[in-house]
Amino acid sequence: MLGYVIRRAISLIPVLFFVALITFTLMHLAPGGPWDQERRLPPQVEANLNAKYHLGEPLTMQFVYYVGGLLRGDLGLSFTNPGYTVQAVISRGILVSMQLGLMAAAVAVLVGVPLGVLAALRKNSPLDYGSMFLAIIGYTTPSFVLGIFLIVIFAVQLRILPPGGWGKPAQMVMPVIALAAAPTAILARYTRASMLDVVGQDYVRTAQAKGLADQTVVVRHMLRNAMMPIVTILGPVMAALVTGSFVIERMFRIPGIGRLYIDAIFARDYPLIMGTTLLYAVAVALFNLLADLMYVVVDPRISYS
Repeated sequence: MLGYVIRRAISLIPVLFFVALITFTLMHLAPGGPWDQERRLPPQVEANLNAKYHLGEPLTMQFVYYVGGLLRGDLGLSFTNPGYTVQAVISRGILVSMQLGLMAAAVAVLVGVPLGVLAALRKNSPLDYGSMFLAIIGYTTPSFVLGIFLIVIFAVQLRILPPGGWGKPAQMVMPVIALAAAPTAILARYTRASMLDVVGQDYVRTAQAKGLADQTVVVRHMLRNAMMPIVTILGPVMAALVTGSFVIERMFRIPGIGRLYIDAIFARDYPLIMGTTLLYAVAVALFNLLADLMYVVVDPRISYS
């Protein structure tokens, strides 16, 4: 398995290179620049800034400079945070974004998987129809729309939850629910479909005929064999939760890297945009690798040797 992990880590290098190249190209094709403001800077000041950040060089040379710094572990200096490196700026919000994403992932797994199991065990019952109806609503409702409803109901009308911020448990409730709604619905639907595939298998009927308790049959025989498709979708879902909280962080005024990313895009902070994009690419790759490694835990017959 160690060799498999090493191969995956090596394959990440060209992926990051092309992510950097595509991001760099699109970033410079967008209209405007980092010094475009309501009051333009004096020409000499703008020229000095361009020289400091190599913005006066051809784009190919700028990319070469960036890749050279990247190989040394240097992501550059942030334009909008003078005197701070991109690493220092990202470190301010990465823990907050990870907290938000991991809590949303925990809610998605702890609610979505049991909901899918119950729906499959009570097929065509009111519980099945009701849970799948809620899953469809959760999947089709954008997180920012759900966030607005939560703010209007619980912060404006009922006034039982704060409308934004981060750190206190009450401030975490609405953003976690808004971010976890769609992944919860996805996991519920996948779990239901996977459970329905195994519920009529011979080994399940054999286990029931032996007189095993229903809980034992469901957990040890049905759910374990139904976990493969769930694990497959769990990797991208986890990656999306940890890296996809841009709108939620902005809406609820959460000081995470998603909010920093949006601010960097509007301010044309090229180094911060590049650094955050590469961080997201690494996170997606790591969570997908983790999902692949979980196959061995779910099914011991799988080997990466």
